[in-house]
Amino acid sequence: MFDSSDFDLAPYAGFDMATFVRRTYCSWQDAGWRSLLVQHFTHAREAEHLPLPGVSDLHLVLCTSGDAVMRIHAGGRSTRRRWVPGRLELMVPGHSTVRSYRATSAMHSIQVHIPRVTVERAAAELGCSEPDFEALSAGLGAGNAVVEHVMRALPAAEGANDVYAESAAAFLATHLLTQGRDHRVPGPERTAVRKGIAVMRDRLAHPLTLADIAAEVHLSVYHFIRVFREATGETPHRFLTRLRIEQARRLLDGTDLTIGQIAERCGFSSAGSLSSAFLVHVGVRPSVYRKISSTGEQSRACPEPTAPS
Repeated sequence: MFDSSDFDLAPYAGFDMATFVRRTYCSWQDAGWRSLLVQHFTHAREAEHLPLPGVSDLHLVLCTSGDAVMRIHAGGRSTRRRWVPGRLELMVPGHSTVRSYRATSAMHSIQVHIPRVTVERAAAELGCSEPDFEALSAGLGAGNAVVEHVMRALPAAEGANDVYAESAAAFLATHLLTQGRDHRVPGPERTAVRKGIAVMRDRLAHPLTLADIAAEVHLSVYHFIRVFREATGETPHRFLTRLRIEQARRLLDGTDLTIGQIAERCGFSSAGSLSSAFLVHVGVRPSVYRKISSTGEQSRACPEPTAPS
């Protein structure tokens, strides 16, 4: 069991929380946990200069509602990311960012801090060297059903004691580090794969070819396909399709958009092409999936992993 001193939250001491967010849940206060910090936030719909200091904790952010294009400035570079339900982000430890956005709907998130000591212990047990948090962050941005499911379950774990929290922290740390264990791809090529995933993620709604992605990461198409498969176990095309299907599932679950509108937002040329791909990957058509989801029978059609206990 740990206590609040195990968390590196000192940089947030001067953070003007009231300007940008309203906290509606805190596991330290509401559940009495000390081994894991879980918070639920309602965000301001607009921010022009939101400074987020870097911490050493493993900090996970899950968007649960909202729609915004977020401009992120870090390390002298500026990128854009789409904030939509189901979007996961791992804040790279020690890296501060400045963010700006304007949302078209109410924004909410679940945020989890895992103490650095928990991460280090999990890494030691796995025999890992220093984790590549940038690679982990890029991979998580592509979506992770296990992490998303656990994060959504944590605030609802009423009555669970700190043993539950400590187990959940260890599970999440171990799961993330295990996902990041791949030493077959050398450093520069791993960076290219990471950048390729970021391109896919940020242009999910737009037409995107392998040539486009390979050009962005300065590799030939053949070379990019080879190193991408070695790093992820999938071809870039299949990986991108999976990203689009996962986003379509989130929109089917969380919005009233038509199948055609969802297809457009997920980069499919038509409702028919989304329906065909969805059937292959999920096992049912989007309309059937939405009906199952709305009646509470989704778990039988598309089982989700169980949260740690």
